[in-house]
Amino acid sequence: MALLYAFGLSCAFLLAARPISISAFTQLQSSTRGRPAKPNIIFIMADDLGVGHLGCYGQNQIRTSNIDRLSQEGLRFMQAYAGCTVCAPSRSTLMTGLHMGHTPVRLNPGGIPLRATDVTVAEVLKKAGYATGIFGKWGLGDARTTGVPEKHGFDQSFGYLHQVHAHFYYPEYLWKNGTKFPLTENIGGKRRQYSHDLIVSEALQFVRAHRDVPFFLYLAPTIPHLELLVPEDSLDEYRGRFAEIPYHDPRGHYADQATPRAAIAGMITRLDQSVGQLMSLLEELNLDQNTIVFFTSDNGAQNGYGCDPDFFKASGPFRGYKQDLYEGGIRVPMIVRWRGQVRAGSVTDQIWAHWDFMTTATELAGARAPSNTDGVSLLPAILDKPQRQHPFYYWEFGETAKLAQAVRLGDWKAIRTRPGVALELYDLRRDAGEKNNVATEHPDVVARIEKIMKTARVEPPPQIEPPKEPGKKYQ
Repeated sequence: MALLYAFGLSCAFLLAARPISISAFTQLQSSTRGRPAKPNIIFIMADDLGVGHLGCYGQNQIRTSNIDRLSQEGLRFMQAYAGCTVCAPSRSTLMTGLHMGHTPVRLNPGGIPLRATDVTVAEVLKKAGYATGIFGKWGLGDARTTGVPEKHGFDQSFGYLHQVHAHFYYPEYLWKNGTKFPLTENIGGKRRQYSHDLIVSEALQFVRAHRDVPFFLYLAPTIPHLELLVPEDSLDEYRGRFAEIPYHDPRGHYADQATPRAAIAGMITRLDQSVGQLMSLLEELNLDQNTIVFFTSDNGAQNGYGCDPDFFKASGPFRGYKQDLYEGGIRVPMIVRWRGQVRAGSVTDQIWAHWDFMTTATELAGARAPSNTDGVSLLPAILDKPQRQHPFYYWEFGETAKLAQAVRLGDWKAIRTRPGVALELYDLRRDAGEKNNVATEHPDVVARIEKIMKTARVEPPPQIEPPKEPGKKYQ
């Protein structure tokens, strides 16, 4: 058994910039010796993990030593963005390489499937010779729909299909390769098989089984998403350390939690331990120099339901939380570690968004992304080379009649919280906390962004949720 991925010092939440311009990957290939032609690709997507929840982004109350070490051995992005401010649309941008104006899944009731014609990064990598696996929350198509993982390029899958099913850590079943996988020790409300641990175990088995071929591992843990439950060994580390206000869900949807602050801290540390297990396995199998690891979150931190993000400063210095298009709802951690290729302990101000992963991963694999992608490859920035820029970044949230929109244009960030209201404008270089609306002072910028908001989107396909799988915890 590999040694536990060792303790690392926490990093400060500091910004550092590098000059960026245009470069070609072919030039990078010829100038770098010993780079694997097809490195293994691991993408870890935490769930509702705020940018401030990690030690390497300023957290000082929750232990995240393994993720902090990942940062010390790799590159930390200080301006990374989720695809959306909620789960399913954000994962849709990641898988399709299309931003929120174009990606097929735009709403978040759960179960809206990808269409048969939608192309995912897994499909492209599979054609390039990669073994592909998704472990954790999928959220892009329930059973018997066009959106299940096996219809979109994944050889193996284990975890949750429907995102509401993923609200619960002790379910009576998960899904394995399209088939129900019963968790018999949880039947009748028992809490004996913690889904996160099972998901990580399956992911580790996938790595072992594919150690001799290129693989793409998409590890999508549900931690620290609600409900606030974690096994006693993780809860014990924090129980009694914080003043607590017990949480009770009057709907009976989420489990009650007497110590919610200790629970969420314990969940994040358990996630951190799982990252350590994975890194140790890469070292044990001598894969760590042939594997690039990405670590991020699907959106900002959850507010309410006992989560108390302000207590942990989960949004860092930013305004807002999950379901907001202010920075706290879409600014996320992003760490890239690739031993021998990525400069250890480096920090960048290069902007990164989830829809950039398609082009980045396919370029790593020597493959070609779909022609309609909205992303650009961030491989030059990852390798400390000049980087091509996006002309703008676009987000939206909600149904068309209630649509909220946001655009980043250079250092300008504009938000319209609903149709018909005035645009808010912020200068992120001077006002990262979005406290000072300067729209009236810059009508020219407002006009440019108004035009982008009108042209950056097309109407989505019908966002129809199929019937859910039956079950009392699936309502």
